Amino acid sequence: MRKSLLLLVPVLLSACSWGITLDDAARNVRTAWSGDVSSCRDLGKVTVSVMDHVGPVDRNGITVRDELEVLARNEAAKMHADTIKPLAEPVDGSQPWGAYQCGARQINPVRSSNAPATPNSTPGNAQTFPIHGG
Repeated sequence: MRKSLLLLVPVLLSACSWGITLDDAARNVRTAWSGDVSSCRDLGKVTVSVMDHVGPVDRNGITVRDELEVLARNEAAKMHADTIKPLAEPVDGSQPWGAYQCGARQINPVRSSNAPATPNSTPGNAQTFPIHGG
């Protein structure tokens, strides 16, 4: 009985993300994680939420963040935005995002003066990107 209960918990936790998918229109919405959007037109703010825990069990933080981004891209597409940017860190499964219309403008990431010009110019540097299924 105890073993079957322990096996059921991961199954229940994995079921939480089944309904969150990227809409077709949202596929064209970019995420400017640390880019400068000052030259873009500000279309407003969206706040999205997902469950960050099931009962006493916390959900995987990466999964929660990924789902929040997907929901923000979906909402931004409804506003005819082509770029989103997080306005704050997620708190209790909720996160505010800015929605922008940048058009063909290139979003340049903000770099500190001592940061390397290219992501992999020195050993040990790595650049990561969120992976989206769908």
